[in-house]
Amino acid sequence: MHLDLPQLIKSLGYFGVWAIVFAESGLLIGFFLPGDSLLFTAGFVASQNLLNIWVLIFGAFICAVLGDNVGYFTGHKFGRRLFQKEDSWLFHKKHLIKTQNFYQQHGKKTIVLARFLPIVRTFAPIVAGIGAMHYRTFMSYNLIGGFIWTFGITMLGFFLGKSLPPEQVDKYLLPIIGLIIVISLVPSILHLVQENRANKS
Repeated sequence: MHLDLPQLIKSLGYFGVWAIVFAESGLLIGFFLPGDSLLFTAGFVASQNLLNIWVLIFGAFICAVLGDNVGYFTGHKFGRRLFQKEDSWLFHKKHLIKTQNFYQQHGKKTIVLARFLPIVRTFAPIVAGIGAMHYRTFMSYNLIGGFIWTFGITMLGFFLGKSLPPEQVDKYLLPIIGLIIVISLVPSILHLVQENRANKS
């Protein structure tokens, strides 16, 4: 079965891509969504003139910032009650605790760094809201992180797509997407290793 990722992104369209970015950025149910590979692939698709790169990035940036705002106010409103919430197939308390530990270690920078950490990026704004980070401070880091993430990863896919001859796009696309997924998981794996070492010591 041939998976035509460019056609899938084209079918999703701008609003489909933006909706996924929004959900992963601040909704508790969005932690499993593939934000990094989605933005990279969308940029790749835009390089083939199937989407406008600037419209794509602008919308993704706005949705990333708005999604983080939803997460922040979710944490601010429900606070510690989230730690008492029972686990379900959509919510795992361990993700919230892991993100809180990351936040305690890195402070305000978490809002920027978390953009590049799957799962953590969904829970980081929630933890910021729980921790009563001043909204203006949160928003500043939110704007910076949202821009670097959406612009950087989408443009990476765009420029890589432009560098490949048209006849080689299908040949290299899937391996490249797989590599991006692996790279996006590396920071999370390294953080888990460091956390385990710290717990043992």
